[in-house]
Amino acid sequence: MGEPFRLIVTHLEPPLVPNSIQDMAADRGYFEEEGVEVELVRVQQTPSAVAALQSGEGEMANISVDALVQLVLGGSPDMRAVTSPNKSLPFLIASSEEIASPEDLAGASFGVGRIGSLDYTLSGEVLSGYGLAWDDLELVALGQPSVRGQALSAGQVDATTMSIGVWSELPDQTGLHILVPQDAYYEAAPVVNKVNVVLQETLDERGGEVEGVIRALIRASRDVADNPQLWVDYMSEVRPDVAPETLDMLAESFAGGWEVNGGLNAEELQFTQDFLYQSEDFADQREVTLEEWVDFGPVDNVLADLGTAEGASDMPVR
Repeated sequence: MGEPFRLIVTHLEPPLVPNSIQDMAADRGYFEEEGVEVELVRVQQTPSAVAALQSGEGEMANISVDALVQLVLGGSPDMRAVTSPNKSLPFLIASSEEIASPEDLAGASFGVGRIGSLDYTLSGEVLSGYGLAWDDLELVALGQPSVRGQALSAGQVDATTMSIGVWSELPDQTGLHILVPQDAYYEAAPVVNKVNVVLQETLDERGGEVEGVIRALIRASRDVADNPQLWVDYMSEVRPDVAPETLDMLAESFAGGWEVNGGLNAEELQFTQDFLYQSEDFADQREVTLEEWVDFGPVDNVLADLGTAEGASDMPVR
């Protein structure tokens, strides 16, 4: 092996979401089996990951799509999304048990981070699929997900959006239930949150290693999709602070959420771009094309060899 291939991740320890497949692939030898010496570079949040990639401190970085599109608009050097090991936020809508269906939310109080926040915007998309608009509900701005979860537990709101992680950590779920589960939430609002990007220079000079990294991530994702206990066993080693029953619950909730085809679906990516352009951050900006921020070639090359996992949520649509 030559120089290490540095993969910049935006978590300091393996997170309780499918993005931890990157850590598992490193610790369980998947990258090594593909002939790539991968070194994980850990930073906090997308801006630090972008800065590290641009300054040559890594070859690939896991960053948010909105930041990538903003970089394209700002004239940054050619940077392309080449895969997504965990494309979506694990959002769900939880409510009191008295609300039996999403349609029953009409007239109910609903906790949001703030007007215009990501949870507000995404949940608006989800609720519209059930024939509801925000005007049909009583909105309560509460801030962070943990605060919204506490408010739901205390009966201060009838429903709210949170991640599966926040839901799992609620000390008392008595009288509460998941109203819109993760898979239904994402299906209603298929917004891709994070992607792994590389500079065009890296694609040109180390394209084989880029494909090796993608292949390893897909193989690890397929193994976990087939046998979720692999993820539970791994996370129990690296996250002993998390209760085994919580890991079991999370593994069950992630069923169908592993990116077994590389996570780049053109229809979802276009939906994501259109969604971004509805926000104030992109007002009056020129509309980019997918080709300006996505390169499907490496994933397609890997799938041509590994084959496509049929029926998965990230089946490649081009």
